[in-house]
Amino acid sequence: MTIQLPDFEGGLRAYEPRPEPLAVTPGAPPFTSRTVFSAAHVVADPFADVSPDAPAAVDWDATLAFRRHLWSHGLGVAEAMDTAQRGMGLDWAGAAELIRRSAAEAKAVGGRIACGVGTDQITAGSLVEVRTAYEEQLALVEESGAQAILMASRALAAAASGPEDYLEVYGHLLRQATEPVVLHWLGPMFDPALEGYWGSSDLDAATDTFLEVITAHPDKVEGIKVSLLDAQREIDIRRRLPQGVRCYTGDDFNYPELIAGDEKGFSHALLGIFDPLGPLAAQAVRVLDTGDVAGFRALLDPTVELSRHLFQTPTRFYKTGVVFLAWLAGHQSHFTMVGGLQSARSLPHFARAYELADGLGLFPDPKLAEERMKNLLALYGVTQ
Repeated sequence: MTIQLPDFEGGLRAYEPRPEPLAVTPGAPPFTSRTVFSAAHVVADPFADVSPDAPAAVDWDATLAFRRHLWSHGLGVAEAMDTAQRGMGLDWAGAAELIRRSAAEAKAVGGRIACGVGTDQITAGSLVEVRTAYEEQLALVEESGAQAILMASRALAAAASGPEDYLEVYGHLLRQATEPVVLHWLGPMFDPALEGYWGSSDLDAATDTFLEVITAHPDKVEGIKVSLLDAQREIDIRRRLPQGVRCYTGDDFNYPELIAGDEKGFSHALLGIFDPLGPLAAQAVRVLDTGDVAGFRALLDPTVELSRHLFQTPTRFYKTGVVFLAWLAGHQSHFTMVGGLQSARSLPHFARAYELADGLGLFPDPKLAEERMKNLLALYGVTQ
């Protein structure tokens, strides 16, 4: 049985879906060789009467069920990150509720959780106002019992006049943090408003400032997350970190090689692509736990084509593909997104994502995924 999928030239092509999913088994945490987080998406409430500019309406039951799915495979959850549409539909009030609920759920099931701390309760402001916004979010995350991830701030990027402002703001926050945090450097390919972060558009200069923050407070930085889609730069940063500070790759283009590492070290993982890849990624890391690097790469390398497809330019809309695959996989009953972002990618893009994910065996029920894909095609006027 084949399905007619649209191609990128305006035609249709026949595709034969995979009959069986990839066989994976849930496993208890922790992994022994790497620390691995999946940055998880939120599930919108499809029945809420909201506009794209209104506060997000979240389906809390489905959202928390997806987190339990990730925890069941041994993955940590990175909560309220850009995968959850922070600044792209999910406002601070919604993110705060998400953090509270997910942290409580993590405590109930014994799952690992780290939560994003940003400044999205303001759109602009002085350095003092930026610092105050960060402080409010840091306090909430710490009160919830989760680890804090200090995210890049659009407001700080707009307010800072140079590297010294980043050093002052981050230094203040790190001194205030009660537990070591993860610092997140998110590149402008994920958010154009972050161009010139750390006080310079020159990446070498920005890297020096980033590392200066860390070396000044090594006891307060558990790790860094690098999301620049530049494998060599991540490796260079990784090799310059103070002893004991971890590097978490956020490179959704080059993650297998960065996690596998080299003779001088490796990266842990905090990845948006591990939302759709969760069970397969967990299995790969368990293989790596045995010391079988080749087996790890054999499982994870074939997923890169799908990841690069989902994260293609404009990269910030990768979230649409992540939610699309969650719908096809049966993790939610609909393909509706916070802020209406289900419209952010084209039908040929969806068709290719379906084909690549199906080829990897990511869908627990391939027939369900096929039927849902056909329903979407029919909505666009493609008959089978």
